[in-house]
Amino acid sequence: MTIALQYTNVTVNDVDEALAFYRDALGLEVQNDVASGDHRWVTLGSAAQPGLGIVLSDPHAGRSQADGDAMQELLAKGVLPMLVFRSDDVDALFERVSASGAEVLQEPIDQAWGPRDCAFRDPSGNTVRISQALAA
Repeated sequence: MTIALQYTNVTVNDVDEALAFYRDALGLEVQNDVASGDHRWVTLGSAAQPGLGIVLSDPHAGRSQADGDAMQELLAKGVLPMLVFRSDDVDALFERVSASGAEVLQEPIDQAWGPRDCAFRDPSGNTVRISQALAA
């Protein structure tokens, strides 16, 4: 028996604005785009990890009004779980993402625990880290 992560959800204020960050700046590819009424779910992935994706949706997508309001409040506070991506060239990806105008939280540095990493906020305030293992 095997188990693998298929996708994770990322709550954003504006799916189109988030696409500019996740697709255009980070380089992920749109795999699926599903609309339902006023809401939309967009799945993005990478050829480097086939079968693994992130799903962008707004706080009220698929939730009750009360739950969507609570999610919106957490998103506004910037306290939703962060995403951590892996790259084989964190410095080049940092340059591309920072050139997109994304808010830089941390420039690339070598961490004491091993990886070289950097951090950004997506347009909705979610923390996104990008990590690269140091050469052995």
